[in-house]
Amino acid sequence: MRLTLLRLYNRLILRRPWIALGIVLLLVVLLGRHARDFRLDASADSLVLENDVALQTYREIRERYGSDNFLILSYTPTGELFTPSVLAGLRDLRDDLRKLQGIASVTSILDVPLLASPPIGFSDLGRGVRTLETPGVDLQLARREFLTSPLYRQLLLSPDGRTTALQLTLAPDPTYKKLRKHRDALRRLLRDGTLPDSRQVDLKRAERDFKAASARTLDREARLIDTIRAVLEPYRRTADLHLGGVTMIVTDMIDFIRRDLLTFGLGVLVFLVAMLATIFRQPRWVVLPLLCCGAGVLVMFGILGLADWRVTVVSSNFTSLMLIITLSLTIHLVVRYHELHTLNPGISQRSLVLSTVRSKFMPSLYTALTTIVAFASLLVSDIRPVIDFGWMMALGISVSFILSFILFPAGLALLRPRHFTPRFDLTGHLTTWCARWVIGHGRATLAVFVVLALVSLFGIQRLTVENRFIDNFRKDTEIYQGMALIDRQLGGTTPLDVLIDADPDFRVDSGEPEDWEDDPFAEVGKDAGLTATSYWYNEQRIGEIRAIHNYLDQLPASGKVLSLATAMDLLRQLGGGKPLDNLMLAVIHKKLPADIDRALFAPYLSPDGNQLRFALRIIDSDPQLRRNALLQQIRRDLQDKFGIQQGRIHLSGMFVLYNNVLQSLFRSQILTLGVVFLAIMVMFLLLFRSLRLALIAIVPNLLSAAVVLGLMGWLGIPLDIMTITIAAITIGIAVDDTIHYVHRFSEEISRDLDYRAAVRRCHASVGRAMYYTSITIIIGFGILTLSNFMPTIYFGLFTGLAMAVAMFSNLTLLALLLMRIQPRHVCWLKG
Repeated sequence: MRLTLLRLYNRLILRRPWIALGIVLLLVVLLGRHARDFRLDASADSLVLENDVALQTYREIRERYGSDNFLILSYTPTGELFTPSVLAGLRDLRDDLRKLQGIASVTSILDVPLLASPPIGFSDLGRGVRTLETPGVDLQLARREFLTSPLYRQLLLSPDGRTTALQLTLAPDPTYKKLRKHRDALRRLLRDGTLPDSRQVDLKRAERDFKAASARTLDREARLIDTIRAVLEPYRRTADLHLGGVTMIVTDMIDFIRRDLLTFGLGVLVFLVAMLATIFRQPRWVVLPLLCCGAGVLVMFGILGLADWRVTVVSSNFTSLMLIITLSLTIHLVVRYHELHTLNPGISQRSLVLSTVRSKFMPSLYTALTTIVAFASLLVSDIRPVIDFGWMMALGISVSFILSFILFPAGLALLRPRHFTPRFDLTGHLTTWCARWVIGHGRATLAVFVVLALVSLFGIQRLTVENRFIDNFRKDTEIYQGMALIDRQLGGTTPLDVLIDADPDFRVDSGEPEDWEDDPFAEVGKDAGLTATSYWYNEQRIGEIRAIHNYLDQLPASGKVLSLATAMDLLRQLGGGKPLDNLMLAVIHKKLPADIDRALFAPYLSPDGNQLRFALRIIDSDPQLRRNALLQQIRRDLQDKFGIQQGRIHLSGMFVLYNNVLQSLFRSQILTLGVVFLAIMVMFLLLFRSLRLALIAIVPNLLSAAVVLGLMGWLGIPLDIMTITIAAITIGIAVDDTIHYVHRFSEEISRDLDYRAAVRRCHASVGRAMYYTSITIIIGFGILTLSNFMPTIYFGLFTGLAMAVAMFSNLTLLALLLMRIQPRHVCWLKG
């Protein structure tokens, strides 16, 4: 069977290389045309867990209490803020921003009502309220109000009075919102098993339409951010400005992805050219590998564009990974070609190429399959971008393998045989030294790796998933600087909503809980309004609301807290400090101006008055922050200290969504490692037909993954959505060298059954290719450190380190185990 396939390959590829090259290049061009449809994505849908119900809850809460689709602009003038000239500059900036298409409103200290400058009463509200733009306003009195107001302090003005914030509310997109709701509704039906087969087409159409609308929205928001930054530029001469908000972060992350794709692609390309030219010093050994690399990447870009399959911040390094993996495959072909040419200098080029393919096809196939299996293990993760990354790389490696075994041999068949001799054989010296060390210091080698394994295991136990979102970015990026300033001066960055429902025993029809002994609304009667039907909006609950507010406010990681208690404090201030009874609350709710009602009540109380919302902003830069522990503490304390049943408590917001992703990391890490270990063990058993040999082969690769995870634990670097992929990817790529080494070892040992001599010959032959490919991979991953996204930098550094450990493990520990354990059968089905 294998001989038949080899003859077919020879007839179709090597005898007709021009036709083979033409067909493949035509296919590359046809698919490559769709590369222009390739898109990037950093939206919420691309970064949350699969089927995360918290996302749906978050969206429902935003529908009920108002959208959080806004930007925050911090403004720190060079002079005193509360002076006419500085406020005039702030007014000009606000007015320029209001003119922008896509901005629904801009709120600043100039626009909010002044309630204590001087103090006013309820009767004054109907006649309009003063603002900083009101003629004759006392600026120093207004400054004192902003610094002491329960609503404005740490929201619009920093505690030192130097930095203020402008809220830029973005205009909603009704089409986007409608399409998302339609898609989500169909997805819920599918998840519940109630979506009829006849509506499957509707779901696919809804997903396609929403993707298109999402792309348009991202493009529009990106243009808006660019326009806002252009507007801000002249004002930077007189003030320190920082833009923040989810929309800005998404836009900048897409820019990071785009820049990383370009930087990594060009960086790896330049490095590959330099590497190949330095090692082989002949144009053919540069052009042919680059042809394979470029064709593979272009085809993948075309497939992604054709399928509208979008690249996220996690999968943004798929280009560099494909280039590196493809190059390592072609290097093994080049090195084997030169070995065969040295042994058979008079052989024809086509026979030489055919012998190279016959020798390397099976080990290369198995290395590709094991690497695909490693990336496929990421599919068991619950994290959407990690799953997409696994699919992309599995498909990309398949494409690279097929193209490499067509383009490289067909291109080489058109050339004349040519050999090279290293000028200074550094690689040979290194691999020969490793062989001598293993043969002469077996016990010391084993002891070193045992100690390394034990230290790594202790380090793994120290791994955590608690990482600060702000640490995902370099300190010189606007995302980091803006988040740090808002955290320090303006009450925190990450929103957390605490919602508390009414007591389930509360009778909505009468407005009375069953255990109330008297009618608390008798004095109000039919005019009681909301106080007669609401569980929370009445004088009996104000004290409890304030107690909960104060509890949340005193949490160490808590920044600004807003709730109905904030509104009650302001209303009490308007009433001259007198307690608010039910009659007064009913009158206030009916007579309060609509704009003040929208600011004080709508964001914190449901329309029926039976659900409270406490809006917290968490200080994300707090080094002591433990997200999951904080959420558990809030739930526990609300039950124990305030007697609120668990079912009445709901936690939501970006803080919860991010925590859900973090908490899934440990599970994803264990699952991916377990899947990749079992899958590769099965591959090894099929390949080597020996359990003993399969166990020997897996040891160096597990060790390399353990060393990296252990080092992360010892250094206190937490797992994130990028670093959880390191272990599986390391094993998947590192086994390539293991397979090539064991394959060559099986050939060498069959010559004379001399294990030591076999090790020497393996190190002098396939050991060179292992060194070349490992150095290529290590330096290639090092290019990822040029990213602005810190997880990508860690991914590059630690994956490169893991490959270095894997290389030395394969050249020392693997060889030692093969010599010491001496499997009775080192079997490979040779072609």
